[in-house]
Amino acid sequence: MTEQIVVPDNSGQDSHKDAELRPSTLDDSDFIGQTQVKSDLRILIQAALQRGESVDHILVAGPPGLGKTTLAHIIAREMGASIRVTSGPALERQRDLAALLNSLDTGNVLFIDEIHRLGKVAEEMLYPAMEDGDLDLVTGGGKSSAGRSYRIALPTFTLVGATTRLGMLSSPLRDRFGEIYRLDYYSVDECTAIVGRSAKILGVPIDLIGSEEIALRARGTARVCNRLLRRVRDYAEVESDGRITGSVAQDALKSMQVDSLGLDDMDRKILKTIIEKFAGGPVGLNTIGAALSEDGLTLEDYYEPYLLQIGFIARTPRGRVATKLSYKHLGLESLLDNSDNSNDQPNLF
Repeated sequence: MTEQIVVPDNSGQDSHKDAELRPSTLDDSDFIGQTQVKSDLRILIQAALQRGESVDHILVAGPPGLGKTTLAHIIAREMGASIRVTSGPALERQRDLAALLNSLDTGNVLFIDEIHRLGKVAEEMLYPAMEDGDLDLVTGGGKSSAGRSYRIALPTFTLVGATTRLGMLSSPLRDRFGEIYRLDYYSVDECTAIVGRSAKILGVPIDLIGSEEIALRARGTARVCNRLLRRVRDYAEVESDGRITGSVAQDALKSMQVDSLGLDDMDRKILKTIIEKFAGGPVGLNTIGAALSEDGLTLEDYYEPYLLQIGFIARTPRGRVATKLSYKHLGLESLLDNSDNSNDQPNLF
């Protein structure tokens, strides 16, 4: 199976290397882009420091790879606090969350990634912890006896939740966050600056055109910028003199089957499946996933957002359709007249 270079998930061999490239401050030269979010956070943190309080609970939403985890670490660093990191799926049982909350010290930052996947029981345990600073526990009990409930006072802490699916959070949980920030995709100029910053940290010689070539294919995602940079660096060291120029970057990305718009082999397979097997759509994601032996949820989380962003597919009440732009990009204009729709339907959802 071809390595998915441009999918902005945090799994795979490069995930442990992201820490060395992760910004540590809100300074514009360090954390590039997300200007409004950074401005709001600076005020929030400075006000809390002046009052000698913990920052209010914060929810950060946005597609994968835009810096949600990075912001959580920066918040802890700016507050001079320790951070505890976990994820929604890891807090399966009530006792897992109870033990974690009970181990927090005053001022700690608790970061829960993928908080939309938190179990119902664990989520309800968070309500009094976030609102009143209390941990409610029920012990004992069984078929013939009632359990005993205890309320334990917790030290003041800040919960930072991250989600790629804001709509999946329940209203009671969402409403308990004092601030909700939404991260946007990065512009090409911002991606170019991110590549340049990361190249400097890695000690990779790169010129402006080389940075731009990588940025153009980074899908507006910081994580993809760094991943592509590392792979292009490998190519430059083996096939060239180690310096990343525009031509070296183009050759390296072509060898990785990443085209001029940042589409990789799987992106093209998705589009061709819609066009060639389902006459351009509409077709459901699970059906597309079955045709590609891929999970429909994976397609929705990691591939569909960018294809929607660049206008290559559209959502309709009956499913996904390929647009004229995708036909043209793939050189399949001859099939356009055979499609079941005009492929120009608006994005309704």
